[in-house]
Amino acid sequence: MRGTRRRWVGYAVGVLAVLVVGSGGVGWVLYTQLDGNITPDEAAAAELARYAKERPTALVKDAQNVLLIGSDSRAGDGNGRYGKDSGTERSDTTILLHLSGGRHRATAVSVPRDLMVDMPACRRADGSRTRPMFAMFNHAFETGGSACAVRTVEKLTGVRIDHHVVVDFSGFKDMVDAVDGVKVCVAEPIADKAAGLRLPAGEVTLDGEQALGYVRARKSLGDGSDTERMDRQQRFLAALVNKVRSDDVLLNPVKLYPLLDAATSALTTDPDLASLRGLYELVRGLGDIPTEHVQFLTVPRESYVYNANRDQLVEPEAEKLFEQLRTDGPVVVSKKLPMNSGRAESGEHGPYGLKGPSPSPPAPTFRGSTAAEGGCG
Repeated sequence: MRGTRRRWVGYAVGVLAVLVVGSGGVGWVLYTQLDGNITPDEAAAAELARYAKERPTALVKDAQNVLLIGSDSRAGDGNGRYGKDSGTERSDTTILLHLSGGRHRATAVSVPRDLMVDMPACRRADGSRTRPMFAMFNHAFETGGSACAVRTVEKLTGVRIDHHVVVDFSGFKDMVDAVDGVKVCVAEPIADKAAGLRLPAGEVTLDGEQALGYVRARKSLGDGSDTERMDRQQRFLAALVNKVRSDDVLLNPVKLYPLLDAATSALTTDPDLASLRGLYELVRGLGDIPTEHVQFLTVPRESYVYNANRDQLVEPEAEKLFEQLRTDGPVVVSKKLPMNSGRAESGEHGPYGLKGPSPSPPAPTFRGSTAAEGGCG
């Protein structure tokens, strides 16, 4: 099938595209099964509809913003080892994925779980409501689920969130195992008891369990910061998409169907995305985006002034980033900026970071990387 030979982008984009394009070759029965795997988030849709008049307006018709949430739910087979299931979920990972109008670029922006933000009043699972509060970003999903997380991100950024996707521990592990593991480069040996992870230095192929430990580990790796963990998550997602887009997966039905089944079973989405057709409508046209135009970065942040274990935005850099996302403007990323500077620079860059004629004003540059910058080489 021609679509399966397309070039894939980003973790979420790559997986979603595979779901849709790959399903055409497995027949109607399997299509129906895969389609039925996806869980529609009806409760969140109802809550967001309640606050429709308060939400930001989408400024660019064809651009799309998707909030990707990695849930740390302990429910489900094999997840008990990560802690007791308290009946609540927290967002270990949250990424705002911006897909440009015309699908020329994709920008994945990590939101730190420890970022101090203004949370709106949210509905709890038991039907009661919270008051607006100033709290860690992670508290939004834990308190009011995906609707609260969406509204908090919209309040923080002014960006209209068009869709949201929630993936839990089991789903993440199953997707990695479905592609026979993902290769990463480990700078130093890892022995993290909390994450249950032991790895040698060098190129390592991680299975699902190891991959989960790798993206969740924090205090024993590097400087122990959440910023460095988010960088590691971004590198892993770039490596995953490169594995998914390989012919070894996309053109092999024995490997493709388990990936489709694992990925669709892992997804809880807004109702408009809760079908293969809905996913296709979102990702069509993405196949031609080169990996150097798939960008990963973290919102400009620094230690919170009243608590070094929390984060706050760096301004005006953060607002520059949010403005680019709202207006579908270009964002340039560079590894050369300091890890925690939160600095946005303007330079001699064209719309994709290449030297040449500059837009007016020039595109701001943030610390980050692209999907083309993976590997140990």
